[in-house]
Amino acid sequence: MSLPIKSASSCRWDQISLGEIMLRLDPGETRIRTARHFTAWEGGGEYNTSRGLRKCFNLRTAVCSAFVDNEIGHLIEDFIMQGGVATDFLLWREDDGIGRTVRNGLNFTERGFGIRGAVGNPDRGNTAASQLKPGDFDWEEIFGKQGARWFHTGGIFAALSESTAALTIEAVQAAKKHGTIVSYDLNYRPSLWKTIGGLKKAREVNREIAKYVDVMIGNEEDFTASLGFEVEGADENISHIETDAFKKMIKHAVSEFPNFKVAATTLRKVITATVNDWSAICYHDGNFHESRQYPGLEIMDRVGGGDSFASGLTFGFLSKNDAQAAVEYGASHGAFASTTPGDTSMATQKEIEKLMKGGSARVVR
Repeated sequence: MSLPIKSASSCRWDQISLGEIMLRLDPGETRIRTARHFTAWEGGGEYNTSRGLRKCFNLRTAVCSAFVDNEIGHLIEDFIMQGGVATDFLLWREDDGIGRTVRNGLNFTERGFGIRGAVGNPDRGNTAASQLKPGDFDWEEIFGKQGARWFHTGGIFAALSESTAALTIEAVQAAKKHGTIVSYDLNYRPSLWKTIGGLKKAREVNREIAKYVDVMIGNEEDFTASLGFEVEGADENISHIETDAFKKMIKHAVSEFPNFKVAATTLRKVITATVNDWSAICYHDGNFHESRQYPGLEIMDRVGGGDSFASGLTFGFLSKNDAQAAVEYGASHGAFASTTPGDTSMATQKEIEKLMKGGSARVVR
């Protein structure tokens, strides 16, 4: 049974995301604490899906977010425009000159190597995006008049503040009202929730949002922490051997939230920071679909791999409306994105489809 996706001709947008976009500062092969220079990228869990769908799969995407009207804000805007994502719904806040009341977010991220894991050190207090609130976006215009086939947001944005949690609920309700497919990546981050109510608040907010979600994305920790579903015997290195427990949890989740038409996640076994066993699984219409496996995947930069999985999954449904194709596109895109630096995908659709078919890494001349 396929998803009830609107036709491309009936909508201006194939996909729209709602989230914060930060300036990522990457020390490359060294560490944040010893760096003498940083490479600048843009990145944000929700936005990364829009960029992947636009840059890799050539779909029409836009992002809803906010920046301070200063040089840093416009630098991030320039990165977004380079990625081809429409900026129609960006909101601009007046610069107070010092960042005391509102600022743009920074994310210092080192990639890790071997036994040294990746490290993220975000600096996002009082950001323009974290101050977004219900009423800031005209959802009737976006979903009702312009039209969007797919809407994506996630637990990172919802956790930024009381007002972003409320805005996320408002957005998913509006999307559902107009027949837009809603996907949500739980992306549980305890550090974000602890100042606005902790685990209790995370479950309260995410369980409310879950009522309006068609495609729920998250690993075992996400489902356990954010929605309260337990996975017996699971750990942080959930592997292919443990998928039976994960399947039981998904079936439990779908029984409580029958609106979940799809539930999906990557399956990663962390061998080292630079070598993971990688695959993915997708539940749809009573059946589980597993991707081909990528054992011993060599990783350059793991950040954003899950977002690239989400965008590949979305493309599979938007283009094929087929769960097996969707999980294969998602797994392949996430794996490929892990081989390049930065949060966002540098892949092409041809490269993804070649990898899906078992293509080798022989030199291309």
